[in-house]
Amino acid sequence: MKTLIDQLSNYAAYHRDPRNIVTHYIGVPMIMQAVVTLLARLRWGAFAGVPLSLALLMGIVAAVYYCVLDIRYGLFMTALLAAMLALATPMAALPTAQWLAWGLGLFALGWMIQFIGHYYEGRKPAFLDDVMGLAIGPLFVVAELSFALGLRKSVQAAVELRSGPVRRRQSAPA
Repeated sequence: MKTLIDQLSNYAAYHRDPRNIVTHYIGVPMIMQAVVTLLARLRWGAFAGVPLSLALLMGIVAAVYYCVLDIRYGLFMTALLAAMLALATPMAALPTAQWLAWGLGLFALGWMIQFIGHYYEGRKPAFLDDVMGLAIGPLFVVAELSFALGLRKSVQAAVELRSGPVRRRQSAPA
C-alpha cells in the first residue's frame, strides 16, 4: 500500500499552481457533499437511530483508509465525513427533484470549479491517470490547508521534495 507521502506527492504533482489549489478548497468539498447526499438516499434501515445507507458505508470505508494512511488526518477526515453525512441525511429525505437538484447541482458546480483550476494548472486532473485521485483529493485539500496554517511541516517538506513547491508566479497557460 502506498504511504501518505506517496499518495499526497502523486496528487500534488498535478496541483502546483496556487489558483488550482484554491479551486480545490471550494470544488472538492462541494463534490464530496454531493456524493454523500446522493448516496445517503440509498438506505436499508437504521441502527440505534442512525440511518444505514450507502453513504454511511462508503464513509466508514474512506475513514478507515484515511486513518490507516495517517491517524491525525484520518481523524479529521472522519469528523468531516460525519458532518457531511449529518447534512446529507435530511437532504436525502427531500422530494426526489429537490434531492437531485442539490446532489447533481453541487456535483456539477464543484467539477466546473475544478476544471477552471486545472486550466490554470495546465494539466489534467490526477484521477484521469489514477482513479485513487478521487479518494486522495479530499485528503489533499485538508493537507494543503494544514500546510497553509503552518502545520505538518515535515509532511509538507516530504511532499514538496517529490512534487516540487507550489508555484508562486501566476500566469495563465498559453
